[in-house]
Amino acid sequence: MAGLGRASATVAAGTMASRITGLIRNIVLTVAVGTVGAKAADSFAIANQLPNSVFALISSGLLAGVIVPQIVKAVKTHDDRGDAFVSKLLTLGVLALLFVTAVAVVAAPVLVEIYAGEFTDEAKSLTLALAYWCLPQLLFYGLYALVGEILNANRVFGPFAWSPIVNNVISIAGFGVFIALFGTYEAATGWTTGMIALMGGTATLGIVVQAGILFLFWRRAGLHVRPDFRWRGIGLRQIGRLAGWTFLMVVVGQVAGAFQVNIVGAASGPAAAGATLQNAWLLFMLPFSVIVLSLGTPYYTKLSEHVAEGRTDAVTADLSSLTRTVGIFMVGILAAMAVAAVPLSRLFTPTPEKAVAFALVLAAYLVALLPLSFQFGLQRTFYALKDTRTPFFYTLVQAVLVIATAVTASALLSAGILPVTWLAVAIALGQSVANIVQFALALLLLRRRIGPLGLGDAFRGILRFLLAAIPAAAAGWGLFILFGGVDGWAVSERLLGFVGAALIGGVTLLVYGGILALFRTPELGVAFRAVRRFLPGR
Repeated sequence: MAGLGRASATVAAGTMASRITGLIRNIVLTVAVGTVGAKAADSFAIANQLPNSVFALISSGLLAGVIVPQIVKAVKTHDDRGDAFVSKLLTLGVLALLFVTAVAVVAAPVLVEIYAGEFTDEAKSLTLALAYWCLPQLLFYGLYALVGEILNANRVFGPFAWSPIVNNVISIAGFGVFIALFGTYEAATGWTTGMIALMGGTATLGIVVQAGILFLFWRRAGLHVRPDFRWRGIGLRQIGRLAGWTFLMVVVGQVAGAFQVNIVGAASGPAAAGATLQNAWLLFMLPFSVIVLSLGTPYYTKLSEHVAEGRTDAVTADLSSLTRTVGIFMVGILAAMAVAAVPLSRLFTPTPEKAVAFALVLAAYLVALLPLSFQFGLQRTFYALKDTRTPFFYTLVQAVLVIATAVTASALLSAGILPVTWLAVAIALGQSVANIVQFALALLLLRRRIGPLGLGDAFRGILRFLLAAIPAAAAGWGLFILFGGVDGWAVSERLLGFVGAALIGGVTLLVYGGILALFRTPELGVAFRAVRRFLPGR
């Protein structure tokens, strides 16, 4: 467990640093092109989302779900510690990524029409121009994910978590240059070739460097890799069977996402739209990335090892331990983010009124923070069992619900029942409802697959955490009201929004931790040990 703790600490520190710099990156971006009611921001959000969407789905599905178990098995059972297998797999992966990237670039006009069909002609033209600069990121996002998972499978966890920092620094510098040269530019018209090249080129350059850095760590993984086109014998049929279901997950996820982005495009200009959804999702995913991914990534390698050894009892023990540890952190963070939502949103918006609009979208996402956090362990357990078919089916249900809620919101908008200012909120809330249903299905199906999951104690602990979070949230909300609420100093400026959010969130977490300590909550000791493992020198 000491090795697991050190790995978790490395991933947590890198993830925390990359998410913080990523947050700064997006704040600088919002200064450059705006957020709520800014057509340029919505255009860039879609153009940059095209490669990001594929990367997110591949890294959480195809690569993590299919490649890691195969590499772990090769490392343990092959005489060369998997060198030949990884060489062949990497060669095949690079060729596939080149093909997919080329197809995406050629199909850019079609992709823009799918995602930005509700935009004005001027906004569509800007989106397409930016997309041509951003779509090549697909190749480098894929390389980053593929090489990173290979390193993770060989217990080299740090580079995958730390390399995005360089990407963020490059983006911050590039967007800063844009602000220095052109100021804030929220309109979709009047963009010059130089402006487009600077924004799109900056985003892509950062991803190129982020992927390239990982290749410097092959020696630490003990790998000796070379191009190898002899793919016979590496289990392509089995990988194809597993990846086939994951590919279908990618398809349904992309379709659902396209519906959301296209429909919310009707609000671009007068209200919150694509850029707001994207930045609110960034805030929503920040604690998920730092806590859940940091703890879960090393656990997944361990889960794969236990599955390979046939130790179902160890698998359920790992799942219970991960759920309890994630739960005690995420419940407190949920309370803190809920009461500090408006000051947090001020970081991304130019006025208090737009901060409120942003905060409503963030609050709609927060509804599903806990189910999404707990589902991570369930999904990775399926992947460790080499079962990608079951995750496809419950993801299909989620995608259908996402589409249904988005289409319903669009119909209500057309009927004049739903104001355009609430469209993005409705779509975000629909996403949360779908995530909750997805979690419930995953729980049921995993229990059918391996039997009792032993999560009773974990969920009873989470209930105790929620009871402690209620008075903690009340204390934080009281402080927000004391600061003047929406009209107070904590929402008056971007920097003051950060200070206000830190104070409100900090008080909420202190009260939450104090209540848990007062009632001698046993899981608090687990949380302290987890924090100690994250500290330097531990």
